[in-house]
Amino acid sequence: MEAHFSGIDLGPGLFFADGKRKVDYALCYKYKKRRASKARLSLVSNGTIPFPISSRWETEAESGEAGAPVGDVEESKLSEEEKAVMREEFEAGLLDAGLQLQRDKERANGLGFIRLHIPWPILSREAELQKIKVAVKKKCELQKRMGIAGMWDSIMGKVNTPFQPDIPDFDIHRDSQTRVHFKTLKHPFIRDKLHLQISCCLFPYAFSHKTERINSLLARGVYDSAFPLHDLLHDEWANYGVMHKYQPVHLIRKYFGEQIGLYFAWLGVYTQLLIPPSVLGIIVFLYGIFTVDANVPSQEACDDNLNITMCPLCDGVCDYWHLSTVCSLARASYLFDNGATVLFAIFMSLWAACFLEHWKRRQMCLKHMWDLTSLEDEEEELRPEYEEVLQEKKAKMKAQSKKKVLCLSVCFCVFQIQLYELEMV
Repeated sequence: MEAHFSGIDLGPGLFFADGKRKVDYALCYKYKKRRASKARLSLVSNGTIPFPISSRWETEAESGEAGAPVGDVEESKLSEEEKAVMREEFEAGLLDAGLQLQRDKERANGLGFIRLHIPWPILSREAELQKIKVAVKKKCELQKRMGIAGMWDSIMGKVNTPFQPDIPDFDIHRDSQTRVHFKTLKHPFIRDKLHLQISCCLFPYAFSHKTERINSLLARGVYDSAFPLHDLLHDEWANYGVMHKYQPVHLIRKYFGEQIGLYFAWLGVYTQLLIPPSVLGIIVFLYGIFTVDANVPSQEACDDNLNITMCPLCDGVCDYWHLSTVCSLARASYLFDNGATVLFAIFMSLWAACFLEHWKRRQMCLKHMWDLTSLEDEEEELRPEYEEVLQEKKAKMKAQSKKKVLCLSVCFCVFQIQLYELEMV
């Protein structure tokens, strides 16, 4: 396998220097000029390592699995030389796994970038192991609903068209002559059955599933960020110009995985269903504005001619005060607490129940489409950043306990010596 490290500053781009191999993943790190280290690796042009190395990262990973705290092995603050060596070891492991790397020229702002390309054999193998579903050539005809239900679907389809993201739907196809819609069937990817499958852009997210090691490196500051490229998501999702459109949750899932996809699907449902309460809340607020002059308590509080005197608010130092001094406060409180707010409270209680049921339905639909119905909820793993902080805290507490024990031992020895001297006297 040919390694592709380059010292040329290529600038931004979606491909390697040859313009053919697409960048599937990118690593970003900060660097400082350093002296040459004895453990520094030199990679030859074919991607092999000229001499065997003892991977300190693998040793740390094994010790971590055995239950040894990281804070007991080494300091959490790594030097620039140690970070550079860990980066080189990690990148050498990627090369051994068959990935292709290209290192951009380190920039003057202290940032360095590494582009990764996953060859088809590696990508297809991972897709087959993870049983990622792809479209097959066999299709099934979709039957349209007839009558009033069909008319309603047609009207809602036209209304929602401007709000749909500009992403082609590879699952639904329409025959221009018969105007019949066909749904593409999907099956877990099999390398030996390529002739039965529709060739597609395979799975940048197949590689991003195995992120435990890179997350640990990110937590230690060896890398600043690691991400797959998502130019299409930038155009149709992470852009203020498309904030009025629905989220491309299927595309988000392909890039970032099912958990993040479900989170943004929930966020989209929640934001969408907040529109009715927002509209009703504005109506209730406007009702308060238009009826505040007719409210009797507000009129009495703001009428200076009534000269209503109130009792002191405290004993001793507080004096009597006029009710007209709280006129603005009384009018403002009526805007948010009037007769219509009772109806708003009843609506919100019903809205909360409808929201939960609607999200359950949406979640089950997504789980069915993403083939997650057979998966059980797993306990969420500790984030590497939190785990690193936890190890540092444990190390500090252990050091403090040792100091306390040592201090108590010294005090006990001094006490024994003084006691012995008193006995001698």
